[in-house]
Amino acid sequence: MGQVDNHGRKSDQRVGRRHSTIGGTMGTLTARQVAGYFLAQMDDDSGDTISNLKIQKLVYYAQGFHLAIYGKPLFREPIVAWAHGPVVVSLYHVYSAYEDKAIPKPEAIDFSVYSRTVRKLLDEVWCVFGQFSAWKLRNMTHDESPWKDAPRNGIISHKSMQVYFKQFVN
Repeated sequence: MGQVDNHGRKSDQRVGRRHSTIGGTMGTLTARQVAGYFLAQMDDDSGDTISNLKIQKLVYYAQGFHLAIYGKPLFREPIVAWAHGPVVVSLYHVYSAYEDKAIPKPEAIDFSVYSRTVRKLLDEVWCVFGQFSAWKLRNMTHDESPWKDAPRNGIISHKSMQVYFKQFVN
């Protein structure tokens, strides 16, 4: 068993730097493609659901760890510090019709748009953070400096995410 950090994560569950041996990515994905990847991971049989609130936090964590490991963004859309945590505004509007309900799993997804490196990173983010409820993730982001230090409704800088998430990669 590893040590537990202040969010209840075991230290051996953190996203690792081992991906850097495979090489970084070009940052050519969209936030919607990153969200689609996470939505495709839902296991209908186990009752997994992802709301708009939860998908926003998963996309934020993916961006933060990608910045920490590779020094460049996974997607280009800005992340904004809203009252309930980090949000990609364009992505929020895509899923806003679902309100706080479950977003359906995509019927089809083209996994070829995700490099092997990106898939491994997203899989790790899913394994570590996908287990948490939307409100747990929301509360976690409220304890993290990228959201805390950004002006309300202002952009959370890539630099602040990179610096913050670097402490969790090994």
